[in-house]
Amino acid sequence: MEFEPVIGLEVHAQLTTKSKLFCGCSTEFNAPANAHVCPVCSGQPGTLPVLNAKAVEHALKAALALDCKVNLRSVFARKNYFYPDLPKGYQITQFDLPICQHGHLDIEVGTARKRVGITRIHMEEDAGKSVHAQGYSLVNLNRAATPLIEIVSEPDIRSAEEAGAYLRKLRAVLMYLEVCDGNMQEGSFRCDANVSVRPVGTEKFGTRAEIKNVNSFRFVEKAIDYEINRQTQLIQSGGKVVQETRTYDSGKGVTISMRGKEEAHDYRYFPEPDLIALVISQSTVDATRSKLPELPDQKRDRFVTELGIPIYDSAVITSSRKLAGFFETAVSHCGNAKAVSNWVMGEMLRLLKLDEREVDDLEMKPEELGALIRMIDAGTISNSIGKTVFEEMYRTGQNPETIVKEKGLMQISDTSAILQAIDTVLAANAGPVAEYRSGKDKLMGFFVGQVMKQTGGKANPGVVNELLKQKLGATS
Repeated sequence: MEFEPVIGLEVHAQLTTKSKLFCGCSTEFNAPANAHVCPVCSGQPGTLPVLNAKAVEHALKAALALDCKVNLRSVFARKNYFYPDLPKGYQITQFDLPICQHGHLDIEVGTARKRVGITRIHMEEDAGKSVHAQGYSLVNLNRAATPLIEIVSEPDIRSAEEAGAYLRKLRAVLMYLEVCDGNMQEGSFRCDANVSVRPVGTEKFGTRAEIKNVNSFRFVEKAIDYEINRQTQLIQSGGKVVQETRTYDSGKGVTISMRGKEEAHDYRYFPEPDLIALVISQSTVDATRSKLPELPDQKRDRFVTELGIPIYDSAVITSSRKLAGFFETAVSHCGNAKAVSNWVMGEMLRLLKLDEREVDDLEMKPEELGALIRMIDAGTISNSIGKTVFEEMYRTGQNPETIVKEKGLMQISDTSAILQAIDTVLAANAGPVAEYRSGKDKLMGFFVGQVMKQTGGKANPGVVNELLKQKLGATS
């Protein structure tokens, strides 16, 4: 019997507000433990929450960008459970009436395009953080009550690859909106995956396991693949999948049972008595919609139609707002979009991957890449010299003009110097010269390469080609 996976994702995205959801404490990351705590976020008796308007604005932007139906009236609730890092003994969240519902996100896997439904987006506060040491644990409440949105997908995803594509696209959208910084290492963007399997052709869902708080795309994909295989093998061997919460051990590459899966009634949800209903006017919704930035899909399509770069290049470049901004600025400084695309997709992303760095870490400015391309297009330096200059720009942040001048990399267009190099090459390659003159025209590339080598890559390739044709066309 063949099985297919059914996957739904729950994403927790911290909102980029300066203060917490219900108090004025800072949301600064990596501050000294318990430096940003007050009576409200530490759950002291008699304190009252006050809703952060900027958090509501961010949640509304996310709702509209994901084509959700905004509920003009939404309600906060208490989700009751005990954790050492949950000082109130409950979490303020939204339950039966969230800020929005029924949206979608379109993803691409290879050449296939798929729409993944979004069940709901609700606002809630984060918990604190338990820090475990040998023999004891400590609690840091700096993160307690940091504003979150939880984005719950429909169970429309059918593979780990689709899950990865969904998460990357969702993260890009939130970062374009500037409502979440997307930092997975700091926990700003984290995912729970609900995974089940069912026989192919059946409609009924299987029993699901929830994999909690995975903080990298690669680990989410590995965890889902492992869980699909575990459940399939369990059923095929006559076992039964139980509903539970599991965690992913990235060192061993396995999921591990943590506890039985809680249901909604286990949390004893009830309306938050200290907060009135959140009411958003239609005029606020319309005004927010009109201010949404150009999103990844829109930018990708514009780069293809207006700038003429390939759709694959455009999809990669627009996957990051900062990378797209770097690209567009560079284009504005040279006017050659395809050349910028080639440098970004080739040398720049290669070096960033090699060094495990992000676009934010670049020393090189986009206008300097534009200047480099202008120099190549003008024939000031060759494309091969351009690679040397580019790497120096990447490493040091120096402008290309300075690098070319200091290293003496200006392109040679002087015919006498190039003729001298050609004569040296032809004299050293009498055999290939005879073969070329007997009709092997493809050897021209060999001669060009040898002349470029002879001149240290500085010779103007156009001039080299013309002079070689003249020389090789003449009889000895």
